[in-house]
Amino acid sequence: MSRSGLRWRLPQSLRWRLLLGTLAGLTLALVVAGFALSGLFADQAQRQFRSHLQLQLDQLTAAFEVDAAGQPSLGSTLADPRWQQPYGGLYWQVDAPGQQGLLRSRSLWDSLLRLPGDGLPSGQTHQHRLSGPAGQPVLVLERQVIWSAGPTPGPSPVASPAVGARSAGQLPAAAAAPGSWRLIVAQDLRELEAAQQRFDLTLAASLAVLGLALAAAAVAQLALGLAPLRRLQRAVQQVRAGDAQRLEGEFPAELHPLVQDFNGVLLQNEQVVQRARQTAGNLAHAIKTPLAVLANAAEQPRGDLQAFATLVDEQVRSARAQVEWHLARARMGGSGVPGLRSPVAPVLEGLLRVMRKVHAGRELRFDCDLEPDALAFAGESQDLHEMLGNLLDNACKWAHGRVAVQARAEGRRLLVTVEDDGPGLGAAERERVFERGTRADERQPGSGLGLAIVREVAQLYQGQVRLDASVLGGLRASLELPLA
Repeated sequence: MSRSGLRWRLPQSLRWRLLLGTLAGLTLALVVAGFALSGLFADQAQRQFRSHLQLQLDQLTAAFEVDAAGQPSLGSTLADPRWQQPYGGLYWQVDAPGQQGLLRSRSLWDSLLRLPGDGLPSGQTHQHRLSGPAGQPVLVLERQVIWSAGPTPGPSPVASPAVGARSAGQLPAAAAAPGSWRLIVAQDLRELEAAQQRFDLTLAASLAVLGLALAAAAVAQLALGLAPLRRLQRAVQQVRAGDAQRLEGEFPAELHPLVQDFNGVLLQNEQVVQRARQTAGNLAHAIKTPLAVLANAAEQPRGDLQAFATLVDEQVRSARAQVEWHLARARMGGSGVPGLRSPVAPVLEGLLRVMRKVHAGRELRFDCDLEPDALAFAGESQDLHEMLGNLLDNACKWAHGRVAVQARAEGRRLLVTVEDDGPGLGAAERERVFERGTRADERQPGSGLGLAIVREVAQLYQGQVRLDASVLGGLRASLELPLA
């Protein structure tokens, strides 16, 4: 099955995915546990069953004796009453060479235990699975003993360590010759199978009840675990309906980053909307005055066309400057977007190439001191280009012959300085040039908006720009921004 097919078959509900995974794991664990416990019980039951049958064989061996005439018999009665009950489930039999069932328990009734002639060594025990007197499966244990006759007749010491050895004396002439006897005990395996079945049924019922209890616990756990997600969903619905401005409420630690990021997105969207409204209002207000002047001039008689043309040109340039100013601010929409990274070196190098071409006739010297290429600004590359471009353009306009640029990291901040060897500015004028439309020298071309734009953009990124005296003799502009 392909991965896409597997994804298509899985339910889309997180609750159902978790529940199905939990139930599958529980089912697998319970099935494995059931087989393992059943196998352990079967092994232990078989060991006990064989041990019990081995004990019966030892008791039969202890009670077995042969008289002086060589006739076998039991010197004592075996205790278990099942020996006397026909087909009682417990059977014994004594075979002699060439004779089966020479002696046997009453429980065998008129049946015999027919064992294969496998040449059993003296004293060893063999195990067989055969059909019993009623055709039922039985477990058979057999042992061969050598009987010796003498002053203390009894089984040979090799018969079985569990029986206890009896010392064999010299055989008198009148005594019977030593004989080989096959002692056999058997027990009905249906008792073991019935016990195994009872255990399996009890185990299956117990595991089923346990499985249902664990499944109910899993459902309750899922309901409890997913409750914060339902609260989060209701909080989002309240924001969407306008009943709340932020996601509010108590949430688990695992959801705090999601809530904070979502609130950050809401705040950013709110700022974008407010900035768009403010920009539209400011732009409308800014061009209102030039339009009013033009409308008023259009209603006046055309006495001096040159003066009218000059007036139109001034108002058009004023309106264009205002439009450029507000469009520049409108482009600053990426200041709140997380994860932005703009390398500083490519932007500075590109701007320096442009400045060298624009001011090629003035033979300006450009000194650039950059840290490794890893230095980056945490914001839009276009905004960085706008700020550095205005600072470099001002420096080149006022420089006599040298412009120095340096960019470095100070902690988690990016510091870019642009210096020139021009006339500089007095302390009183350094703040005034940040006002919109203000130029240090009206003879220089421009709209007087460059430094104001730099400050506006820097403040949007929680940065700043300041002016002070340069060691080169002119002005130094220091731009501080967040470091990526």
